[in-house]
Amino acid sequence: MAWTTLRQDPERSRRRLQLLAELAGARAVRQRSRPHRQRTERLRQLIATRRRVAG
Repeated sequence: MAWTTLRQDPERSRRRLQLLAELAGARAVRQRSRPHRQRTERLRQLIATRRRVAG
């Protein structure tokens, strides 16, 4: 079955664009928070290592 180009409803197009914009925003927030999460995990590893060495 071949794909055909259908005229989309303008309201549906608007909602789709809005959803894509929200997803892009959420992805950007997640990517900004990752370095903090990685630093936190690295600090936890260092603390655990020091406790093993000292204990």
